[in-house]
Amino acid sequence: MSINAKGLQLCCLYFYDYIIFTYFCTQNIIENTMSSRLYPIWNFLSRNKYWIVVTVGVLIVGFFDENSLMKHIHNQIVIHDMKKQIERYDAQYEQDEAKLKELKRNPKAITKIARENYFMKADDEDIFVLSDDEKKSDNNETTE
Repeated sequence: MSINAKGLQLCCLYFYDYIIFTYFCTQNIIENTMSSRLYPIWNFLSRNKYWIVVTVGVLIVGFFDENSLMKHIHNQIVIHDMKKQIERYDAQYEQDEAKLKELKRNPKAITKIARENYFMKADDEDIFVLSDDEKKSDNNETTE
């Protein structure tokens, strides 16, 4: 190596040391100013870290999770409504089962249901359907 190369190498080494020194000095200044601004927040977080974790956990489990407490309560309400619906269908099933047994035992029951529900008639009968509904008139005149 020549003298100029050694001098250049030494100059680059000193320049590199200067860059490293200024970098660490500015980092230290930045850290000091950041730590003075963030110290109250850091202090609060470090003292209450367990309470914060518990609170966040309760919020996640209670409201935001797929199996949250809110969805559990909603599902319990839906189950209660479905049980009421099952009871209503069971009662209707028992009534229909009783009607079916009656139809199998009594042939006159078939004619009774046909006449009441489907307006069927015998050959020598006439059916008159009476309605309690009032007819709506187009104008405001009273009918007598």
